[in-house]
Amino acid sequence: MALFKKRTVGKPGEWYYCLVHQKVEEGPDCPAKDRFGPYTTRAEAEHAMETAQERNLEWETDPKWHDAQAQNPDGD
Repeated sequence: MALFKKRTVGKPGEWYYCLVHQKVEEGPDCPAKDRFGPYTTRAEAEHAMETAQERNLEWETDPKWHDAQAQNPDGD
């Protein structure tokens, strides 16, 4: 007997972006490791890759996420 039920059906209005198929899908058709979401609208899911790129850029340029050694690799 499994401890957790595998969720195969999404809630109405849940949208995902599948990284493998590179398409928007309603409900979790693909495994969680292969998708972004859930999003509340289809349009949000369609822009999932742009949103991820924007967030990655923000993270890469945020000084709170970089330690002193990364900023000064010579250790000075």
